[in-house]
Amino acid sequence: MRHSIIATTLALSLATPALADGFFTLDVDADFEDVIFNVELAITNQGLVIDDVSFVGAMLARTKDDVGGTVDLFSDARIFSFCSASLSRETMERNLRNIQYCPYNIYVYQSAEEGAPVFVGYRESDDPAMRPVNHLLQQIVADSVAPD
Repeated sequence: MRHSIIATTLALSLATPALADGFFTLDVDADFEDVIFNVELAITNQGLVIDDVSFVGAMLARTKDDVGGTVDLFSDARIFSFCSASLSRETMERNLRNIQYCPYNIYVYQSAEEGAPVFVGYRESDDPAMRPVNHLLQQIVADSVAPD
């Protein structure tokens, strides 16, 4: 537990956090693939299984011409989806509408702009029943920017 608190504090001091519009995001001066690896590791280290990885950046690049896109948005962008049976049960027993947050998602993206930082984050819920999920997601993000 002490190590977890130290890692979180270090991660938050090394990255720039932003909480706006219900999203908690850190920007990281790191290689995109390293951050991806660290996110996967942080999720599985919590005993969770990644259900899906959405390759949003690749999809947008692939369909750019088809939809009349004129600019490249991302050099890469992915969303990791996973769930916690125990936290999901806990939050949904308190409010069935919390089903909308399952599975949980961590996003990682880097804009197509040269030298852009990598961003990693999640969508926060303001429902008090979701505080344990918000805490889990914040821990995963923190662990992914300052792994052991």
